[in-house]
Amino acid sequence: MIIRKATIKDSNDIATYLLLAMEDIVYKFIGEHNYTKARDFLLHFIEKENNQYSYKNCFVVEDDNEIIAAVNIYDGAKLHLLREPIAQYVRTHFNKNFNPEDETQKGEFYIDTLGVNPKCQGKGIGSKLLQFLIDEYVTKKQKTLGLLVEDGNPNAKKLYLKLGFNPVGNKTLVGKTLEHLQIKA
Repeated sequence: MIIRKATIKDSNDIATYLLLAMEDIVYKFIGEHNYTKARDFLLHFIEKENNQYSYKNCFVVEDDNEIIAAVNIYDGAKLHLLREPIAQYVRTHFNKNFNPEDETQKGEFYIDTLGVNPKCQGKGIGSKLLQFLIDEYVTKKQKTLGLLVEDGNPNAKKLYLKLGFNPVGNKTLVGKTLEHLQIKA
């Protein structure tokens, strides 16, 4: 099993795995509960550069030449710049009043979305991917990592706390209040 920077060739797999973790959010973006449209929406941006969901902002986990997980991470200071192409697209095609809340901020690298192939869940892959990010960003680069967790996902929160993340407050995203966790150098 290897963890590596994503390439454009990984885009289809990235879209599938990121959508596992953010289906409800994308459905709110596009205004309907339609898996195919949601996946196509994500894929549209993953295949492009200079936006928050770009493959350039992703790492993948590969096992036996198969992508089994993906994570999307970027500098929180660049949120508005990276989100703008997405916001414009949503306003043009789905919701002219689209104006999402800031889920991250300057001073942290933000783990936006992490998804693992359902056949591989429960095998520690998400933990290994998070530990990889902690090693790369916190240990090596002396940066702060941040993420959001839902109250309805106590297992994820338990994992994040075990890995060293600490609660720093709450954030609202698409009308949902989420707990903001960080791990610092």
